[in-house]
Amino acid sequence: MMKRFGSTLLALSMALPAAGVAMADEYPSRPVAIVVPYPPGGAVDGVARVLAAELSAKTGKTFVVDNRAGGAGGVVGSSEVVKSAADGYTLLLNASIHVVTPLINTNVPFDVVNDFTHISGIAAGPLLISTNPSVKANTLKEFFAEVKADPDAFNFATSGYGSAGHLTVEVLKAQAGVDTEVVTYKGAGPALTDMIGGQVQLIADPILSSLPHVKAGRLKALAVTSLTRSPLAPDVPTIAESGMAPLEMLSWYGVWAPKDLDPKALDFLSKAMEQVVTSGEFKDKLTVFGFEPMYKNSADLKTFVVDETKRYDEIVKAAGIKVE
Repeated sequence: MMKRFGSTLLALSMALPAAGVAMADEYPSRPVAIVVPYPPGGAVDGVARVLAAELSAKTGKTFVVDNRAGGAGGVVGSSEVVKSAADGYTLLLNASIHVVTPLINTNVPFDVVNDFTHISGIAAGPLLISTNPSVKANTLKEFFAEVKADPDAFNFATSGYGSAGHLTVEVLKAQAGVDTEVVTYKGAGPALTDMIGGQVQLIADPILSSLPHVKAGRLKALAVTSLTRSPLAPDVPTIAESGMAPLEMLSWYGVWAPKDLDPKALDFLSKAMEQVVTSGEFKDKLTVFGFEPMYKNSADLKTFVVDETKRYDEIVKAAGIKVE
């Protein structure tokens, strides 16, 4: 009896270290940082905070937003994620400019397709194309007719070089056959201030940024960049309805991790992202920012990034966009 009891204790003592290792390996066992490569307060930061809150609520784990601003297109924060351990505790949330930046800047120290683990598509939303109320035109077609008639009277704006808004303006310029200068601003705030002041006359920016100024009469909405009208601005026509060739240009958001992410972490994050992004709560909270959920699993996000890279590259080359 004593011999059997002793063997049982020995078995338990041998099993305990293994159990301890299993518990230590559980993911996540500490907070997960979602790196936003921009200052607090912008659209990317807003989406990240909604996502972090929903992930924390639905998984019972802790997800926190870590703002690491710097560099065009968020290169500094994105680079730090690339160099982080592939253990699932450092993620990146960025917008579509993440794909464009390496196309216009040869000094970007990472490959968007191959240097990241693609985790999930999160959200997407159209842009609002607007002008100053002093401009007579009420449609894009009329607007560009005015530009052609007096090109020196117009300047265009972008709140981010290489952003979806910048690409939209360049595509519209090419369609209209004009070569108007595009002034680059450091964020939507300064760009919209000059739009309202009349220093620039055209901008394409997320609906959340521009719509309040449109409702207040400080800006005039000309079109949305989706193929159908936005429920947030149902009176604003699409680009095709405004007399130009059909164009869809969405600002979209995804989550990445360093390449070769630990399989356990990828599995956990994939399931958690699907649960959150497809939930009604997430959809309701995104509406405030003018976005809709855009769930894509790991494989689908990678395919999407490859396809978008090809599309953006064509626009960048045609417009001659490059870092100044």
